Amino acid sequence: MDRSPMNKHFLSNLTGSFAMPAMENPTVAMVEAAYQHHQLDWRYINCEVSPEHLKDAVLGARAMGWAGFNCSIPHKVAVIEHLDGLGQSAEIIGAVNTIVRRARGEYIGENTDGRGFVTALTEVTDPRGSQVVLFGAGGAARAVAVEMAFAGASHITVVNRSRERGEELTRLIGEKTPATATFAIWDGDFPLPADTDIVINATSIGLYPNIDQQLNIHWETLTADMVVADGIHNPPMTPLLRTAQQKGCKFVNGQQMLVHQGAIGIHYWTGITVDTGVMHAALREIFNPE
Repeated sequence: MDRSPMNKHFLSNLTGSFAMPAMENPTVAMVEAAYQHHQLDWRYINCEVSPEHLKDAVLGARAMGWAGFNCSIPHKVAVIEHLDGLGQSAEIIGAVNTIVRRARGEYIGENTDGRGFVTALTEVTDPRGSQVVLFGAGGAARAVAVEMAFAGASHITVVNRSRERGEELTRLIGEKTPATATFAIWDGDFPLPADTDIVINATSIGLYPNIDQQLNIHWETLTADMVVADGIHNPPMTPLLRTAQQKGCKFVNGQQMLVHQGAIGIHYWTGITVDTGVMHAALREIFNPE
């Protein structure tokens, strides 16, 4: 009888996502594709977690030794009280989307939303010294604004329908980052200042199923020398980006940002710099099947 020891182990490193709803989360496909491509014995488990069960979900991840996890809507702020600390940008933003287990077992909250956005944007333009017009003042806009400021954006004009939220984000940028900021009320078609370098949509306008929704912008003020970025990942070509393309603008879509955000998260967990091309391919299979 062969009593030689087993030369394989069957205990995978676990990561995943807590969200509600979770069924249509494309992150699981691109992260699993990256793990498989790099031959990592890691798994990414997509979990639907209701707000009343979030504390138990985090405790469960701790008990099972998860290396980390993502948190999406509606948990990005609520999860903070169940963690052991925050990274610098997550603390300023006040929201978390990636949790990382440190060497001593502490769960630290990071925010890769804005960093993924900036990484994708730098593939087409250098944000240093730029004049930015940012539409929106919610959680996504906060993440983008903070990371754009730390990436070297000179000035950010926050355009929002709610004065209170817009002015709050403007103060945050001015007090906590190197950039300056002003608030502009969004009432009707907004004219882009002539010195604008980068236009960013950080609202949900254009997100599936409302794929025909368009931002209220005075389109004659959008010129070919401006770069347009849309945080919407589904669909990848929004009405905003189609208009930008027609105007001759360089542009960045939300899927590019989603991939880089996921790649940063994987690097936090595994230490591996992943091939983002594999992650893009996984998303194309979902959104653009043959």
